[in-house]
Amino acid sequence: MSLPMEKLEHNMAKITIEVPCEEFEKAVERAYQKNKNRISIPGFRKGKVPRQMMEKMYGKEVFFDDAANMIIPDAYQKAFEECDEEIVSSPKIDVVQLEAGKPFIFTAEVALKPEVTLGEYKGVEVDKVSAEVTEEEIEEQIKKELEEQSRQVVVEGRPVQDGDLTVIDFEGFVDGVAFEGGKGENYSLTIGSGSFIPGFEEQLIGKNVDEECEVNVTFPEEYHAADLAGKPAVFKCKIHEIKEKQVPALDADFADDAGFDSVEEYKEDVKKNLAEKKEKAAKDAKEDAVIDLIVANATMDVPDAMVETAQKQMIDEFAQQLSMQGLSLDQYFMFTGMTKEMMMEQTKPRAEKRLKARLVLEEIAKAEGIEASEEEYEAQLKEMADGYKMDMEKVRKMISAYDKKQMMKDLAIKKAIDFVVENAKEK
Repeated sequence: MSLPMEKLEHNMAKITIEVPCEEFEKAVERAYQKNKNRISIPGFRKGKVPRQMMEKMYGKEVFFDDAANMIIPDAYQKAFEECDEEIVSSPKIDVVQLEAGKPFIFTAEVALKPEVTLGEYKGVEVDKVSAEVTEEEIEEQIKKELEEQSRQVVVEGRPVQDGDLTVIDFEGFVDGVAFEGGKGENYSLTIGSGSFIPGFEEQLIGKNVDEECEVNVTFPEEYHAADLAGKPAVFKCKIHEIKEKQVPALDADFADDAGFDSVEEYKEDVKKNLAEKKEKAAKDAKEDAVIDLIVANATMDVPDAMVETAQKQMIDEFAQQLSMQGLSLDQYFMFTGMTKEMMMEQTKPRAEKRLKARLVLEEIAKAEGIEASEEEYEAQLKEMADGYKMDMEKVRKMISAYDKKQMMKDLAIKKAIDFVVENAKEK
């Protein structure tokens, strides 16, 4: 497999990947074996039609697309591993040659890791962040902790109020027709949370248990489902249960339940914990300020494809978090009016910031000779093994050479962060 590369503008490149015709022919045969049970020709039993007959009936190219799709991932992965440049985006594939008896040729347009020119990064000055704890903050924290200890109590004899937790059934209709994804049963909805389409929750206020009602809303103009965007909808709802929040009083009983001898002792503990959090927040704020400054002092040309790849990774991470809560990304879009395009736009600034910070810190690590040691790598493996409650040797076997290389890079970046923060000055 040959691997010519054409450098493009803005740190983009086009790799031409050529697969010998013998390898492509094997892929065509695999495609035939995969599809032969799906094709029927009069005079032949299903699954027994010779490949030559199929190609005569439908053309020699009948299995080419499937063969190409089979061979591209492995061929690209091999090119990725052989490439001397560091590829930092998903490839954009374009087929160049797909003919019988000839090599299969395709191109992969990718982003390459941009060069970074460092500016000032040692001894930069940042504003000092106070870690002092105020009485107002202590009172606010106590209020928050009391709220966290509140109970949801079923109420009877009154209708829904703002802030109540309701359990409802709902089904949505547009022009009198139920639409896909618009139905839910025994759904827990907190009134005022803003979880549903604007105007939905407010219309449940004043309704009673077992009462059926209609909620009229209009989908946002930029709603992710084009067939619903901007359209008025009616949701038929039924309320099964109403619960209200009961917040405990700050008294000796509460302090005792929390494990303290008195309210004053409890307050001192709150103050101590707040001080620790504020000290950490001050440290994090200093770190963020230093990184923002050294990134601003550096110059680089980050390709859009690299940013887009990072955006998609962030959305995938968010989707995984949602799935742990039993919610799909499509359901999240439906309930919030958000779209994939809107989410991509929202994540772009964070993705760019994250990428630039990493690129600059990698360059600082290189300039200062900062590397991760084997001992630090082993400590990271142990932390992973403990976190997943797995044998360390099993974790070690799961880590590929590429994974280890990335982990060593991540560890070096952490050390580079410590280096620039320790050398920074506070004003």
